[in-house]
Amino acid sequence: MTAGKHLFIVAGAIALALVPQWGGSFAVDLVTKIMIFAILALSLELLVGMTGLVCFGQSALFGLAGYAAVKLSPESDSASMWWLLPACVGVSALYALVMGALSLRTKGVYFIMVTLAFAQMAYYVVHDTPLGGGTDGIYLYFKPTLAIGGVTLLDVDRPVPFYYLVWGCLALAFGLLAQLSRSRFGRALAGIHANEQRMRAAGYSTYPYKLAAFVISGGLAGLAGFLFAVKDGFVNPELLSWHLSGSVLIMIILGGLGHLRGAVIGAFAFTLLQELFQSEAVFGSLAKHWHLALGLTIIACVALLPHGLIGLPALVRQRLFGDRA
Repeated sequence: MTAGKHLFIVAGAIALALVPQWGGSFAVDLVTKIMIFAILALSLELLVGMTGLVCFGQSALFGLAGYAAVKLSPESDSASMWWLLPACVGVSALYALVMGALSLRTKGVYFIMVTLAFAQMAYYVVHDTPLGGGTDGIYLYFKPTLAIGGVTLLDVDRPVPFYYLVWGCLALAFGLLAQLSRSRFGRALAGIHANEQRMRAAGYSTYPYKLAAFVISGGLAGLAGFLFAVKDGFVNPELLSWHLSGSVLIMIILGGLGHLRGAVIGAFAFTLLQELFQSEAVFGSLAKHWHLALGLTIIACVALLPHGLIGLPALVRQRLFGDRA
């Protein structure tokens, strides 16, 4: 990673850290939501961008952790985040293990369909049974606490402390995947993405590597799901809908596949575009047709920016300076 990329990442992290200082309550709430989706996008980037596995089951891993956060919490008291967070991440990682163990025995479109089937199974379990409260969803009446010896370290009921918790989780997820990509394990995943047959010929058993990537991705998606449930204090079956998996896939494509920065940029761009096109103050009555405007914008971005938003600076330099860039 070049010095310019390091500088961009550090500047972005500092800018996000300063949002509560200059932004109002709406900005804090919106950026908190976007950072949670950025963690989810990073989890899918590990599969799609780094390993070459197009997964449509990410929403199940995200939603199951959210439901676990609510179901595992006591109804009359706050749970301790010291055990609740690992438990929710573990639920998603375990489901990812089962999903990956079966789906990785298929390839191509069949792999996509199997992961989609796993997502839909989880969706209908919480949608059609009392376990998940049906279409109404369930509420988290007491948010978890982070305390040591009775002393509260972080009050997640307050927007700004929770904002910095999410900010720290995003930084941790980004740093973890950055280190992983530079490790021997990450190089093996890159080799599998480029040419799995050649990796097998070189003596690598690719299945364990892909399964490990699946489980790590599931854990990160579970982290995002836990944070989302704590933020809203409510979960419903839409968290496990395949539409969410599609949205996250669009995020990483929009930002630029194969780049961790692209996943974060794509999450911000996609969510902010949604907010923009839904704004009646900007588009008036046309805001109710925001899906159309968003779709056209995404089509234009994919057509004009083949490498995603992360490739925009290079494209501008090429247009301005030609071969000298």
